[in-house]
Amino acid sequence: MKKLTYLSFEEAAKKSLEIAIPTNLKESVSIQNALGRILSSDIVCVKNMPSFDNSAMDGFAVKAEDAGKSLQVQRTILAGESVSSCLERESCYRIMTGAKVPKDADTVIPIENMVEVTESNVVLPKNIKKGSNKRIKGEELAAGDVIFNKGDRLSATNIAVLASQGITTLEVYKKISIAVVSTGNELKEPWQNASEDEIYNSNSYALISQLQEAGFDATYAGVVPDSLELTVSYISELKNYDVIITTGGISLGDADYIAQAYRQNGLEFAFHGINVKPGKPTMMGKMGKTYVMALPGNPLTAMVKASLLALPALNKIQGATAYYHDIVYTNNTEAFKTKPGRVNVVLANLTKGELKVTRQNKYGSGMLTPLSESNCIVVTGEDRTTIEVNESVKVILFSGSYLKEQIDIFN
Repeated sequence: MKKLTYLSFEEAAKKSLEIAIPTNLKESVSIQNALGRILSSDIVCVKNMPSFDNSAMDGFAVKAEDAGKSLQVQRTILAGESVSSCLERESCYRIMTGAKVPKDADTVIPIENMVEVTESNVVLPKNIKKGSNKRIKGEELAAGDVIFNKGDRLSATNIAVLASQGITTLEVYKKISIAVVSTGNELKEPWQNASEDEIYNSNSYALISQLQEAGFDATYAGVVPDSLELTVSYISELKNYDVIITTGGISLGDADYIAQAYRQNGLEFAFHGINVKPGKPTMMGKMGKTYVMALPGNPLTAMVKASLLALPALNKIQGATAYYHDIVYTNNTEAFKTKPGRVNVVLANLTKGELKVTRQNKYGSGMLTPLSESNCIVVTGEDRTTIEVNESVKVILFSGSYLKEQIDIFN
């Protein structure tokens, strides 16, 4: 039997992204349905922000040269009104927040900063900064400016800006199709009866939920039986998906048919095996235009590998330009040991800026509960044996953000 060649974790992460080809399929969506979608073209400012000079405060629109003088209040300007320049000598406007500032006033003084205020007259302070509290047309965004770039993922704040531009329809990349498959005759669905010798299929539901949290839609394509012939046929029926994610069946066991079935369906392997704990039997490659992610069968390992390797690749395939993991720097509060000679992926909790490893890094890869007790991952270098108290570490949050440039995740 051919011995597996294990890649370094760093090289595996690099290769998983190299073979991830961004989609070029596009569609139009309304801004009501645009949250989390990836822009397929730049968005350009069409309306100056603000679109006219306006007041940032309730106060008085004056000429800065009148500092220290007593001025007559010539008229009041409310938000939504447009008043032509009409100031007489030693006079001012009473103005409300957001109201258009006439061109003959260059400064707005808040009511509370006035020396004296009556219904008809005000006394200005002696020290006035010209232009203060006056929002200038186009100072935030000018017509023609690029607001958002192709490949940006739309957030709620992005959508607020789009609405302020009167943009109601956007061109985005069409959502990629993802099939999630489990393997093993021992698996039962959660609604079925499972004997003591059988286990419930948690992997598929965990991964689909994990993908949904990251903004992806995935289809549960069922359980592949432990038969090479049936597995080959099963995989061949999934080639219409952009991505296939399977769990289990890729180690060296007699009934681990997934790798063989993929090979018979024309898979070009990027790698099969990573020098990492946990999750050595991880495999990725391309089957025609379909991206294949074959993750370990143990639920904890599958979800961790999906977070570290699958999500960045999926973000790239979806057209996002930000797909590298963001990093949080923090201090470790409890020493823990790791095994040297390979990268260690360690579950932990980051609370109030302090890191504590989950269960002192003593748990099995087939467990699930350590995942629910954790909110982040620490990835250690191959030469590390201990992470000390108060040592600065780099952390990847489970529900983290992504960057356009890569950051070294190792200590």
